[in-house]
Amino acid sequence: MSNKINIQENVSLAPLTTLKIGGNARFFVRAENEEQVIEAFKFAKRNSFELFILGGGSNILISDKGFDGLVLQIAIKGIFLENESSEKITVTAGAGEDWDKFVEFCIEKNLQGIECLSGIPGFVGGTPVQNVGAYGQEVSETIVSVRCLDRKTGEIIELSNTECKFAYRTSIFNTTDKERFIVLAVKYDLYVDGNPKIAYPDLQKSFAEKIPTLKEIRETVLAIRSEKSMVINENDLNSRSAGSFFKNPIVSTKVFQTVEEKARTLKLIEENEKLPNYPVDGENVKIPAAWLIENSGFYKGYTRGNAGLSTNHALAITNRQNATAAEILGLKNEIQNKVNQNFGIFLTPEPIFVGF
Repeated sequence: MSNKINIQENVSLAPLTTLKIGGNARFFVRAENEEQVIEAFKFAKRNSFELFILGGGSNILISDKGFDGLVLQIAIKGIFLENESSEKITVTAGAGEDWDKFVEFCIEKNLQGIECLSGIPGFVGGTPVQNVGAYGQEVSETIVSVRCLDRKTGEIIELSNTECKFAYRTSIFNTTDKERFIVLAVKYDLYVDGNPKIAYPDLQKSFAEKIPTLKEIRETVLAIRSEKSMVINENDLNSRSAGSFFKNPIVSTKVFQTVEEKARTLKLIEENEKLPNYPVDGENVKIPAAWLIENSGFYKGYTRGNAGLSTNHALAITNRQNATAAEILGLKNEIQNKVNQNFGIFLTPEPIFVGF
């Protein structure tokens, strides 16, 4: 494979995202190996261009004016297995591998650890950045290390799970060292013939009487996600989204009690009813953002211009027609302000905003 990079100019970014929104990249490179990533990085540095790293485009909103620098799409492929004789197998995947196909591959090999993360769009390289999670599972539970290009030193390094500082939907890649590392590959430890994780209420309900196979968990998760239009489907307008647009807020038990009282005052829950929540630890609870949104006057299918909420899931902001990034932001702001006004909680967006 050649190490030479093909630098393209004025490339439309909208088709490379799941929201199908965004202007052009001034320069664009698709890197299929580590050497090409290094070359592109050097090209940007030499010319003092801002650099944006693109994966599967599933968790980003690109501005209408595009990106005035170099967009580098990581397309490194390859899946490698180690320690195949033991009960735990180490699987390394290139950052450009399609995430859902990778999950399917692992399940076919009967490897447990990422089965609940079926159907999530995007590439492998994006999973440690967001500490991707769904249905009671997070990638940080299985990630051993992340292979990266360190933009500070220009060297390729391996960051251990601990060094990645994973927390709910965060890591060093999207907090403290946001612009520093380019993910090249991710290493996971998965269990041979392990029992699937059934922590999520919907899954517990589905398999009340039996221990399902990994394949059955995958099929059930895909069915649940499809019902909510959270599986990319060209024929489903609802799936033209960036997935969940807001993080579920984690608040102290004291703040939670205040929110619950507010909900009672507003007659949103009965006197003896509990506000939906998931305990995080002894001091904090997670409130479903979808509940806060729907109880602030936004219903499934709510529209504002060409942007709207999915008709199947209040957490997904969708491109209903030919929405602009400005329209998506307008709806985002409207939701944040209303939820904050009603409950004193400011919802944090999940997607990365590019070129604003």
